[in-house]
Amino acid sequence: MFGVASKPRFSPLNFDLFTLGFRSGSPRFLSLRGNSGGEEMEFVRKLGGRCCFVQSRKKNHKVEVIESDNNVVSGEDIFEAVSAGAMVPPDHLVIMVNGIIGSAADWRYAAQQFLDRLPDKVIVHCSECNCSTLTFDGVDRMGERLAEEVIEVAKRWPEVSKISFVSHSLGGLVARYAIGILYEKNSQQKQNFEAKIATLQPINFITVATPHLGSRGHRQLPILCGLPFLERRAPQTAHWLVGRSGKHLFLTDNDVEGQPLLLRMVYDSEDIKFMSALRSFKRRVAYANANYDHVVGWNTSSIRRQHELPKPNLLVKDKKYPHIVYVQPESDDIIKNEGTSSVEEMLRGLTQVPWERVDVSFHKSTQRYIAHSTIQVKSYWLNSDGADVVLHMIDNFVL
Repeated sequence: MFGVASKPRFSPLNFDLFTLGFRSGSPRFLSLRGNSGGEEMEFVRKLGGRCCFVQSRKKNHKVEVIESDNNVVSGEDIFEAVSAGAMVPPDHLVIMVNGIIGSAADWRYAAQQFLDRLPDKVIVHCSECNCSTLTFDGVDRMGERLAEEVIEVAKRWPEVSKISFVSHSLGGLVARYAIGILYEKNSQQKQNFEAKIATLQPINFITVATPHLGSRGHRQLPILCGLPFLERRAPQTAHWLVGRSGKHLFLTDNDVEGQPLLLRMVYDSEDIKFMSALRSFKRRVAYANANYDHVVGWNTSSIRRQHELPKPNLLVKDKKYPHIVYVQPESDDIIKNEGTSSVEEMLRGLTQVPWERVDVSFHKSTQRYIAHSTIQVKSYWLNSDGADVVLHMIDNFVL
């Protein structure tokens, strides 16, 4: 079982298995067919007491691992090996992190697409340590749990050498906190060190509709319609609905050093290297909804000021990815000082490192009114228009 900061206060999810058409009850093993059955069964035995589900194909063999102990589902690792001979484990671990009131199942479609398009390249772990009402516990506590979960997963796959994160909504903030804890550097020489995240080489850090600048400020929470009196009331009442997470999102917490947590997360502290960890990744990508996201605003999810957002005449539909309307490559431009507010300080802090920004629009989609979920693609039948976002993510994924 994964080591987590506190035992989850929820009933275990009964996962629907990929294309198998039934639910798991007690642990069982499905028979393996093919020429390499001996090697694969040996690999399965190496997994120990985990619950493993194996589906056989003509070429591909998919293994889904779901650990459970004491009626607590602690996560799932999924990988696909395209090899008719000896099985060679992938060397790239992809951690997928859900948003508020979410679960590992939220990333099931995207995980499947990663496996279909990057066979024998990646292991996908859909984080399970922060689900349901556990997402009300605050970014820091969720980040601590995620960090411990990642450590356990990394230990379980000794062949893995690289790590990437893909996170939705609040999960992006949780991932930023976790990597700060997991950051380490091997500095045998003062000017020659290699940064690691949980002992692994950091590659991609991808967020999808994440409120990097919080949810406080004009038009940063569209559901409030930009009305000043509603936005003034929201910070005082958010914690009634979503607990400490609400305080963090609206910057009303000051538990440590009298500063909001999100503001502290744009600097390195003595114990947690937030920005050093973010800088250690080869690329950082922020996917953002340009419209119809009634949970997270365009500027906070794309880490821009309002006037820096692309103008309508610059938004062009991509033939390959119909809902990708603007891509801003990474830039090392120095951000000008435009004020002293907390949002300005977070902007300056986060843009110390270059970000690639990908803007998405579901303007002509029938699914536009649930854009916040559509961009993630929780389930294909409900969020099918967001599939091109997932494909764009995978096609540009650095291995």
